[in-house]
Amino acid sequence: MAFTDFLETKLLAHTFSNTAYTSPNPVYVALYTVAPADGSAGTEVTGGGYARQSCAFTTSGNLATNTAAVEFPTASAAYGTVVAVSVCDAATGGNQLAYAALTANKTIGVGDVFRIPAGDLDITLD
Repeated sequence: MAFTDFLETKLLAHTFSNTAYTSPNPVYVALYTVAPADGSAGTEVTGGGYARQSCAFTTSGNLATNTAAVEFPTASAAYGTVVAVSVCDAATGGNQLAYAALTANKTIGVGDVFRIPAGDLDITLD
């Protein structure tokens, strides 16, 4: 996952300018039908019972990974084709912290559940 400009700025200021930054707790995973990128928020899924889901991470070395499965509610209407995910600092609104395209797009129709197994959402810092 790539860090957003928002998080990059916060971490740089915290580390090199002694500007306090309090990490959000919890963080939330969001789904997108148009991928976010630097300078673009993307298009987040809406409707059909969709809601961002909280997620906990464990960190070892330069890797943070989700400690438990992240499961979204059963879709009561089609979400469309999910192409990306992001980690955000709020259940609604807020700021994107990191984002990534899926390795395989997933079309979510009525009755489907989008699930990210434990250990499959990785954020690395190189």
